Amino acid sequence: MAYIMVDIESDGPIPGDYSMISFGAVLVDEHLDMTFYGKLKPISDKYILEALTVSGHSREETLGFEEPKIVMENFANWIKETCKDRPIFISDNNGFDWMFICWYFHHFIGTNPFGFSSQNLGSLYKGIEKDTFKTFKHLRKTKHTHNPVDDAKGNAEALLTMKKEFGLKIKF
Repeated sequence: MAYIMVDIESDGPIPGDYSMISFGAVLVDEHLDMTFYGKLKPISDKYILEALTVSGHSREETLGFEEPKIVMENFANWIKETCKDRPIFISDNNGFDWMFICWYFHHFIGTNPFGFSSQNLGSLYKGIEKDTFKTFKHLRKTKHTHNPVDDAKGNAEALLTMKKEFGLKIKF
């Protein structure tokens, strides 16, 4: 299996009514050098300024981003070219990140290369520690900047640390 760590930034809480502004993905392996970065033009007139501000982009700037269909086609092609095996979606907050990625794939290209499931990095770490109050965030090396590639890379580093230091049985 090929684990793809994903992080998204949006201008609101749900896809369709609001827009995914950008996302980053990294193939989880020892190098973390296979990345994808997409910046998407909004699909709705609605946005929440506080949510948009987290992305580091202004509304005016996002209006110049690429058409979502093109970005999602490019991402699907990147997944196909990058993954030698079945791609597995994993993220820090898969309830949020998956919701947007899955919706955008199905809405704009009619299929999701990840299939119908995702994995949550935080829940995985809680299971390793056997403590639902634990967080993995101290295992990141790359600073969490809300640039989605940086954030996906930091989360991938945490997953690699879980394998190395905690003996997590996972194959990359």
